[in-house]
Amino acid sequence: MERRVVITGLGAITPLGNTAEEFWKGIKEGKCGIDEITLFDTNNQKVKLAAEVKGYNPEDYFEKKRVNRMDRYSQFAVIASREAIKDSGITAENTNMEKLGVIVSSGIGGLETIEEQVENCYQKSPDKVSPMYIPMVIANMATGNVALDIGAKGESFAIVTACASATHSIGEAYRMIKHGYQEAVIAGGTEASITPTGISGFANIKALSTTLDKNRASIPFDKERSGFVMGEGAGILVLEELEHAKKRNAKIYAEVVGYGASSDAYHITSPAPEGEGGARAIVNAIEDAKIKPEDIDYINAHGTSTHLNDSCETMAIKRALGDASKKVMVSSTKGHTGHLLGAAGGVEAIACVKALEEGFVPATINYKVPDEECYLDIVPNEGRKVEIKYAASNSLGFGGHNSTIILKKYE
Repeated sequence: MERRVVITGLGAITPLGNTAEEFWKGIKEGKCGIDEITLFDTNNQKVKLAAEVKGYNPEDYFEKKRVNRMDRYSQFAVIASREAIKDSGITAENTNMEKLGVIVSSGIGGLETIEEQVENCYQKSPDKVSPMYIPMVIANMATGNVALDIGAKGESFAIVTACASATHSIGEAYRMIKHGYQEAVIAGGTEASITPTGISGFANIKALSTTLDKNRASIPFDKERSGFVMGEGAGILVLEELEHAKKRNAKIYAEVVGYGASSDAYHITSPAPEGEGGARAIVNAIEDAKIKPEDIDYINAHGTSTHLNDSCETMAIKRALGDASKKVMVSSTKGHTGHLLGAAGGVEAIACVKALEEGFVPATINYKVPDEECYLDIVPNEGRKVEIKYAASNSLGFGGHNSTIILKKYE
């Protein structure tokens, strides 16, 4: 028998604030977390803007010894997971920790540490490479550090599907609980790639905006969009079997009812023509949720502010929803946060959860110039106070990875 899966905990550290509530407050207020890069000198860089986590001092959260053993991306994962677990109320007293899983993913992993240690190797000596180099950089170590920090002894792994990583992680966590493998799972994504090579790599494939105007840098669905803005942080949710949550009187934010995934099998960076692959992920999620396209009230789009993504995702939504695409509300919160790569789906799932809980649909901020290729109700500039029952979140990743989750207002 398939079991119902609910969300009982939220945790985030983002360019809008260092908790889930601060993040959501920034979304509701239409705040833009993009500004000049401070993490490194950009004098010789084409790109000057990013969406950094503000006011972050790792020693506020960890002992110095542990700071030196975790890359920034892992630190973010642990911080957000601590918040999510505390919010959920899960403890060793009310939950079998051997049935508490962890799937916290990253698209890139410990890039900051890679840069530091490669420089040590070539500029100093191979003997100067840290013995913690490998455990700090590999993409599964966010999951490993979260499990260690919380004492979660269930199934533990990471999914690396570029910018779809966090949504795949939430979707697979949902399946694990739905089919009885786990009682609860800590799931989401984390990323910290605002580094010289991270920025240069994306800039050199013409993926990043080079504007100096922070309010016109990440402008999803706007005709003048010119690339995405790199963001960083983590978004973590606690998914739990419904009866387990009810037994311990947990607060239930929302229910996970659908998950769909697909592969474009088309190109390493470009979406499939006419959004064919993304559409199949949305259709798969709708079928899994056992609902109709017209039941979806709101879609948090991947909406990266690149020409190809936004136009192809628009076609994917139209293809998947048909006539229902004319009235569904669609917005991208990447105008607020930039693009958190492997963490994007985590923070955007939190936005969907809060939209369902509070009856507030986030806006696509800083939107000015309509694009006939992106003709949807994109909730421009001002969020809407409106009750919704079903919300979907799309994520699309390099390599042709597509994922969609559908959340329902808990009843």
